[in-house]
Amino acid sequence: MISAALQVFLIACGQPSASPQTKAEECPGPVPVRPGIEVLVERGFEGLIGRNVGLLTNPSGVDRNLKSTVDILAEAPEVNLKALFAPEHGVRGDVYAGGTVSDATDPVTGCPVYSVYGAHRKPTPQMLKGLDVVVYDIQDVGCRSYTFISTLGLMMRACAEQGIEVMVLDRPNPLGGEKVEGCLVEPGFHSFVSEFRIPYIYGLTVGELATLLNEEGLNCGENGNLAPLKCKLTVVPMDGWRRDMLYEDTGLPWVLPSPNIPFPQSAIGYPSAGIAGEFQNYLNIGVGYTLPFCVFAAEWIDADKLKERLDSYGIPGTVFRTIHYKPLFGADKDKLVHGVQYHYTDYSAAALTLTQFYVMQAVSELYPGKNPFRMSSTRNSMFDKVCGTDYVRTNFERRLKVSDIIDYWSKDAEGFRALSQKYRLYQ
Repeated sequence: MISAALQVFLIACGQPSASPQTKAEECPGPVPVRPGIEVLVERGFEGLIGRNVGLLTNPSGVDRNLKSTVDILAEAPEVNLKALFAPEHGVRGDVYAGGTVSDATDPVTGCPVYSVYGAHRKPTPQMLKGLDVVVYDIQDVGCRSYTFISTLGLMMRACAEQGIEVMVLDRPNPLGGEKVEGCLVEPGFHSFVSEFRIPYIYGLTVGELATLLNEEGLNCGENGNLAPLKCKLTVVPMDGWRRDMLYEDTGLPWVLPSPNIPFPQSAIGYPSAGIAGEFQNYLNIGVGYTLPFCVFAAEWIDADKLKERLDSYGIPGTVFRTIHYKPLFGADKDKLVHGVQYHYTDYSAAALTLTQFYVMQAVSELYPGKNPFRMSSTRNSMFDKVCGTDYVRTNFERRLKVSDIIDYWSKDAEGFRALSQKYRLYQ
């Protein structure tokens, strides 16, 4: 897949009227992006010198040489790294999806590691005791249901209660900075996978999002019914990032932020297939295979018919190819499944989150008995939580037609885009 930014670059460099010398001068190579941790180092750890520091991070918190932010801060002169906070999967990434993260001692730094994905998701006052600032450095995927932003919000709230500063080291949004999709979370549907009243895809970097949550009073706790609290927040911005960039444009190495997001393409796939993936015994979405979140398949599907039906919809910016594979683990382990892999040929035109709903529509039309809401009814509550509303389920499950939900799913996007404009750090 070629991003919009790279497409423009290639087109500009392919002008036949320009000489090789002119083309080289007019079309320099992509300028590498420097993430917040590198900018922090360049600034001499400004804001951390002489202070007691906590760090909320995971293996994706690295510089371009893959050195961990944990080790960078531990070795920094006059920075007193006192505690680590472990989100889902752990500081060192040694806990698999959904596994409980336990308190421990980091074997490299000797710092205590406090779990914020176990008995406590919001840090306790005891965990924060003696700290002056908590640093956050995790690669985001730009999607509301990914739990790391929920962890950040709860950390901001806990720090606000204790008068402790939060410093966010910014990183690229792998979905770019323009996509906004999905309705806002509605009352009664806030959860750890829908913590804030924001769209499913929010079009902001994690630093921009943290600022919006802080300033707009959206940091209201897991139930969404607490009074907003505002912490002292510092964002260390990236250098060189633009909103039209996908991750491949940044020049940065990709370190998987969780086990099933091994590649930048997986991050784009996560909002495209993850909602459908909440159902069990329905469609395999590539988790357990080499293409997590990038395929839709099942033993009982005729791949050619599914592709033909999807092609007939004329979905903007999206094409499908047939695929057959055996998952390596999971419910479909060693079964030959059949289906489609999707590709975004025009990323700016594609509606990522609707891809899975079109697939569910096509499957229903071909196989009327395969209704996911009935096949996996115990998962309906989780589907509602991820969607942030029960409107999608109650209106989609009757006919499984995208036309029944598309207006509602899209109704808040432009309003949020307008609200978030003032919090954009990058153009």
